[in-house]
Amino acid sequence: MNKSILSSRFLICLLLILLSTGLQSFERSTPVVNSPYASSYTFEVLNKWMEMQVKLMSTTIANFNGPFVRVYAYTALAAYESILPGIQKNSSHLFSTTFLNKLPALPAIESDKKYHWPSSANAALAYMNTAMFPITSSSNRVAMDSLEIQLKKQFSKDADAATIERSSNYGKLVAQIIFEWAETDGYRHASDPYIPPGGKGKWVPTPPNFVKASTPYWGGLRTMVIGSIENTQPSPPPSYSEDTASTFYKMIKEVYDVDQSMTPQQKDIVLFWRDINPGMTAPGHWMNILRQVLEKEKKKIGLDKAAFAYALTGMALNDSWISCWKTRYEYNLLRPITFIRNVMGRTDWLPMLSTPPHPEYTSGFAAMAGAVCESLTIVFGTNYKITDHSYDHLGMNARSYQSFYAMAEEAGNSKFYGGIHYKLSVDEGLKQGKAVAKNIEGILFNGAARSKLSAKTP
Repeated sequence: MNKSILSSRFLICLLLILLSTGLQSFERSTPVVNSPYASSYTFEVLNKWMEMQVKLMSTTIANFNGPFVRVYAYTALAAYESILPGIQKNSSHLFSTTFLNKLPALPAIESDKKYHWPSSANAALAYMNTAMFPITSSSNRVAMDSLEIQLKKQFSKDADAATIERSSNYGKLVAQIIFEWAETDGYRHASDPYIPPGGKGKWVPTPPNFVKASTPYWGGLRTMVIGSIENTQPSPPPSYSEDTASTFYKMIKEVYDVDQSMTPQQKDIVLFWRDINPGMTAPGHWMNILRQVLEKEKKKIGLDKAAFAYALTGMALNDSWISCWKTRYEYNLLRPITFIRNVMGRTDWLPMLSTPPHPEYTSGFAAMAGAVCESLTIVFGTNYKITDHSYDHLGMNARSYQSFYAMAEEAGNSKFYGGIHYKLSVDEGLKQGKAVAKNIEGILFNGAARSKLSAKTP
């Protein structure tokens, strides 16, 4: 059966689901009496908690990016859902929860009572960060508690105590449901016992530490959005060959050749996008980029659009990671270092970056970059100029881009220059991430989001 027929049937099924729900999820978005819309508030509460979450990611040890991808995604969705009743029904920043994969019903507000949406978001974000960082340091826990209290005190100037308490209780309840939903996505089984397939061209543990395969079952996790990874799997990589004239051999030799003649600019790119843990991490870096975009737009946008951008990038990030991991453990392709040492005879070669413990194809870092930058393009426009100051504190020069696409391409290529990915893996990873984000746009907004949102962004 061809892909177009499958896609048509899938879209018909989605439409039937939507019609059968009667759009009940949008009922939560009915504004309450005498309550200002979420758009009337600044996004300060989100910015403060995103800053906190970057700190938590930076100081919590993890052996790969997956855990922090989930943290970003589910926390962002909780923030969005906690203010959803305060978003106008005709807003372009509104989407239905109908297609969120097996998400339980979220609570409705008391329509005759007043709500303060920053307070709702504050409580939701405090709950999610505390719950999703169960083993963080005591100083981080104190910092989270202090931030929640500080913001609650600040909000007392805007609303009465009863409204703040009601709003906080609502936000916390939404967060509790979303956290419990997140706990059922399958991540606890991502590292179940696994024996990698053997044979030429297959992945093996890599020097210097020869760590076993990481999270081999992550590709089986439940996606956040139903259908988000449909038709996002790339074509197979070239067939394994040790023939110097083969496509496979040339693909790997390209990695070695770039390493041997790397320019100062390429080295700067590798270091800027290194994103190691302990440190900002890749999801933390993308969150910090979002913070910078929101800061640049602060005179034009309110809490609703900021929360929307946060949620959209989070869902795309999460589901593109799943799609990528599905690919990786389907092909189990060896890393460049294995071939360069064992076949090309460069027995002491090491790439500029440490090779992570999982198969090669496709690049997860590139998939993340493609997904987030496609989502940011959907919200803020195609030719959006951005300068990234994420590593100013380390004395690195800020890097400027003419578009989010240009940023994604550089981020992906950093792993090629760093010697841990083939160029094909980067290129296909970027496509994969973008495809997931486009799927989410099409499913949640019926393809209408890009034109509506971009038209509002000068």
